Amino acid sequence: MSTPKTGKFRAYVALTKPRVIELLLITTVPTMILAQRGLPNLWLVVATLIGGTLSAGSANAFNCYIDADIDKIMGRTKNRPLVTGELSKLEAYVFAWVIGIASVLWLGLVVNWLAALLSLAAILFYVFIYTLLLKRRTPQNIVWGGAAGAMPVLIGWAAVTGSLSGAAWMLFLVIFLWTPPHYWPLSMKYREDYKAAGVPMLPVVRSNEVVAVQIVLYTWAMVVSSLLLIPLGHMGWLYTGVAVATGVWFVVEAYRLYAQRHAAEVKNPMRLFHGSISYLTLLFVAVAVDPLLHF
Repeated sequence: MSTPKTGKFRAYVALTKPRVIELLLITTVPTMILAQRGLPNLWLVVATLIGGTLSAGSANAFNCYIDADIDKIMGRTKNRPLVTGELSKLEAYVFAWVIGIASVLWLGLVVNWLAALLSLAAILFYVFIYTLLLKRRTPQNIVWGGAAGAMPVLIGWAAVTGSLSGAAWMLFLVIFLWTPPHYWPLSMKYREDYKAAGVPMLPVVRSNEVVAVQIVLYTWAMVVSSLLLIPLGHMGWLYTGVAVATGVWFVVEAYRLYAQRHAAEVKNPMRLFHGSISYLTLLFVAVAVDPLLHF
């Protein structure tokens, strides 16, 4: 039986969108292993994950605060803490500021200031560029919003090396290009919710054919970027094999959705949404394991 205190704690955790954070952190540790070309210091990994969690949690909490009006309209978001009344807007606002400042100070003082500045940039970009400027104004919202989601790999690389290399930016590009074919199928599933909320997601304002073509194009660009990491990151046979196999699978799934482009409604677009998560997970497991084979 939950107490008022535990209920409030769970509400604060929900405000950070922990499932989104989990996906972001999946990419951080493998990036750190690749940057180290072996196992990084365990404390450095833990410290970076703490800072990254606070950073992503702050950005997501600000997002919930700003989007409370549309969250109550959409079935997918109607149980968020500000919609249910578990937290007030003031509580969410203060919480977002506190953990955001904490993330920057923690990373700066415990890891390094480049990682801290990248964390700050990620929060500011997600809040001001994606949430406030783009989300309600353009169907390209999620495309540019993907830049914030790709920042954890830069933070992880900077934590280990104190700098950024071509391999780090290529990992960033993979996630940036992965975001649209990951998120647009979800938007197709919840098209009516987004339409009711006045959010111009691409599936709301464009035909299924346009969305399907865009998904295929971004998928090809993502797969090519994942292969370009091979020379830039000096990747071995394991990563190469996984990148090729999972890339082929993703392309096939994108074309499966494309084949339904003339239908009034695409059948089961969530198959690609869930599959894209598996793709990213497998790819970054390979990023982590590949350099350890030569450790």
